Amino acid sequence: MTEPFLQIQGIRKAYGPVVAVENVDLQVRRGEFLTFLGPSGSGKSTTLYILAGFEDPTAGNILLDGRSLLSIPSHKRNIGMVFQRYTLFPHLSVGENIAFPLKVRRLPKAEVDAKVKEMLRLVRLEGFEDRRPAQMSGGQQQRVALARALAYDPPLLLMDEPLSALDKKLREEIQYEIRRIHQQTEVTILYVTHDQEEALRLSDRIAVFSKGIIDQIGTGPELYSNPQTRFVAEFIGDSDFLPCKVLSASDGHATISLGDGRALDRIPLHGFASAGGKAALMLRPERLRLARISGENAGIAATVSDITFLGNNIHVSTTTDDGALVSVRLPFGHEAIAGLNRGDRVQLTFDAGSAHVFC
Repeated sequence: MTEPFLQIQGIRKAYGPVVAVENVDLQVRRGEFLTFLGPSGSGKSTTLYILAGFEDPTAGNILLDGRSLLSIPSHKRNIGMVFQRYTLFPHLSVGENIAFPLKVRRLPKAEVDAKVKEMLRLVRLEGFEDRRPAQMSGGQQQRVALARALAYDPPLLLMDEPLSALDKKLREEIQYEIRRIHQQTEVTILYVTHDQEEALRLSDRIAVFSKGIIDQIGTGPELYSNPQTRFVAEFIGDSDFLPCKVLSASDGHATISLGDGRALDRIPLHGFASAGGKAALMLRPERLRLARISGENAGIAATVSDITFLGNNIHVSTTTDDGALVSVRLPFGHEAIAGLNRGDRVQLTFDAGSAHVFC
């Protein structure tokens, strides 16, 4: 079996009584794009800084190609790094910024010049080599920072919230560029963000951080379709939660009852459940079906509280008869939207496999 390219083994980081990272274990394949996703203070950047050598772990080890990094100072780890702030030298031109790490390594001038041209082509900034950073947009500066980080062919590239200072449209453009560059160079990338859409757009796999630990690791579709904790269910995609009671549980599924007494069978279950215990039913807005109540109610009865146009879809906010808020997302032009108004009575239905129960 091939040994993982990067191994993070039981990393812990404590600042006195405050534990920032607890027992993080992770294996990364060569050439993989793996994202650390989580809210502020979840431990994702601290883990990245330990990898870079900017922080020392309280416990644990990091192996790169089978070799421990802990005894190697940060400037000798040969790891590329791109930060939120571009950290370009303002007094140097674009070409000089890209050349800087190569000159530090005392490479011949001809080799440096050739590499600078190659990096400018890679980030699509040919002809910008004589400009100063102040003469460029934020997106262009971040591409220069990326080119500089890749110039010396590092085996590993670390990126800490590199796009958070950019507006949405520019951020999406640079996301595409990063994905293209990753595919072209096949460099291994560890990427930190709090933006779930960015993580889903860029990553081969995502490690979801919460309170210093990794809650779950998987591809975007795996995390969305099969969240193992309520935190992951809330953080990946949109979700609503309805209080429910567990009637029975077996083989990773539960039979539950809602507030109106309706029983639902074979719902995927997460956590320990006992008969009669309280739980929460998670529903995805885009997996719900909405219809007006007519005759016998076959779904969850609710009242429309708001309707919002969002371009290619319509967001319908509803309130169940038990007072729970449930959102429904339907494609623009969907037949269920025609003539729908606030105050209308509707029923909500869904497939059991698209819901989850968390205890």
